[in-house]
Amino acid sequence: MPNWFSRHAITFAICIVMMCVLPLGGCQKSDDDTGSFPAANKSDCMPNLTLLDQNAHNFNLNSLKGKFVLINFIYTSCTGTCPMLTSKMTSVEKKLAPELGKNVRLVSITLDPEHDNSAALLKYADEHGANGDQWIFLTGEPTQIDAYLAIFNIKRTREADGSIDHVTTSFLLGPDGRQIRQYDGIAVTPATMADDVNRAISHR
Repeated sequence: MPNWFSRHAITFAICIVMMCVLPLGGCQKSDDDTGSFPAANKSDCMPNLTLLDQNAHNFNLNSLKGKFVLINFIYTSCTGTCPMLTSKMTSVEKKLAPELGKNVRLVSITLDPEHDNSAALLKYADEHGANGDQWIFLTGEPTQIDAYLAIFNIKRTREADGSIDHVTTSFLLGPDGRQIRQYDGIAVTPATMADDVNRAISHR
C-alpha cells in the first residue's frame, strides 16, 4: 500500500509540474500574435523625393535620415480602417513623446493624392489631434505617390464607389531609411510599436 501510494503520488506530482511549466511557453507571443514582423524589404524608403506637407510646405523625405520613422498610409475620406490606423498612431505619439523630434518622427502618406491636398490633410490631422511639428502628413502628384508606394511594394486601387483598396501595413524605418519592422496595422497595438521604437533607439 505505501509503495502504490508513493508511485502514484510521484506521478501526480510530475503531472502538476508539467501543467505549470507548459503554460509558460504559451506566454511567449509570436510575431503573428503581436502584429509586429521583421523587415522584409531592404530598399531605401527615405529617398530624395519632395512632397507637400499638411502646411503646404515642400518636404523632402531624405531629410528624415538620421531619425527613426514610423510611417503609415491613409486617406482622409476613408471611413473604414484609416481612422483606426490614425488613432493607433495618435496613441503611439503619446507613448513616444519624450523621443519625438529628437529621435523619432511620424509620417502619414495619403493614398488619395487626387483629392487630399494640404488643406484636407491639415483638417484631418487637426481632427485626430496629430502633432503638426512631429507628425507629418504628405501628399503630392499621383505619379509621385505611386512611385513612392512601389518602394514598399504597395499598390492603391480605386473602387467604383471612389474608395481606395489598400493594405494596412505600417513600417518602422531606421536612421538609414531602411525598414526595421513592419506591422499588421489592424493587429498591432500602439504599445508594441512604441516598444519596438524604444528598443531600436536603445540599440542605436
